Amino acid sequence: MHLLILGGTRFVGRAVVDAALAAGAEVTLFNRGLTAPGLFPQLETVLGDRSTDLSALAGRRFDLVIDCAGYEPAVVARSVAALGEAVDRYVFVSSVSVYADQTTAPVEGAVVREDDSYGGRKAACERIVLAGFGDRALIARSGLLVGPHDPTERFAYWTRRFTRGGPVLAPGHPADPAQFLDVRDLGAWLVDATASGIHNAVGLSLPMGELLDVCRTVAGSNAPLVWRSTADLLAAGVAPWMGVPLWIGDPAWSAANLVDGRRARAHGLRTRPIVQTVTDVATWDAARGGPLDGREPLPADDERRLLLATS
Repeated sequence: MHLLILGGTRFVGRAVVDAALAAGAEVTLFNRGLTAPGLFPQLETVLGDRSTDLSALAGRRFDLVIDCAGYEPAVVARSVAALGEAVDRYVFVSSVSVYADQTTAPVEGAVVREDDSYGGRKAACERIVLAGFGDRALIARSGLLVGPHDPTERFAYWTRRFTRGGPVLAPGHPADPAQFLDVRDLGAWLVDATASGIHNAVGLSLPMGELLDVCRTVAGSNAPLVWRSTADLLAAGVAPWMGVPLWIGDPAWSAANLVDGRRARAHGLRTRPIVQTVTDVATWDAARGGPLDGREPLPADDERRLLLATS
């Protein structure tokens, strides 16, 4: 299989490349050469800016293209037009943020956003890919992706926090749902999948309390969890989504961690055990020495303030 990857050196793209190489594929990257340009020196990298010119790919043919970095409809339209006759299949990495209603468990076929939000633009990109490739297209609507090399810090935070010790602020309620997918499992599925159409590429939901217990065990910690309700956190001024890692806190997104992923699982998506993901992220995080900028998503002083303010 000759695989073209648009992007390929950031978080998702890196996992796709690793999976493709493990599968024995011949891989070509197309990107601007700005992000980690020496990451895969053994691979052919075609330099270009997909937003303006894909002529460097003219005359080339590939079995599969995986679009890891399509965010703007006009840019994706340019890629679809340039590659329509040059590839057999087009895989587009989208997002569950496309769903217009996040208060009920999102399932394929539900109404999507048609505005200029991130989700609305992703939905527009999906329509362009499907219009250009039809049943030769796979749309992977990903949820929260985690794993080694995650630039967001929101998952690695928890084992670091338990290692530090002391009372740990836990957001919401232990039974609140958490949902994520190891990016390496996504990469493996995108490379191997023969399915077409729209699929929610998500992991299974689990209680937040269970996830934090796994993180605490992996950290080898006995630090106590101190649960603070979403209402108390919002009243204390904590910003939804970004205030506490993995906590959403926005009533309009109350079902964001309950996305229906049965279709993708029926078509081959496999997920590794939670403890493996947590362990691998903790190992990677320890090897790099923690956050690159030295800042925690929830600084210790802010955590202590919240524990006092919501007690």
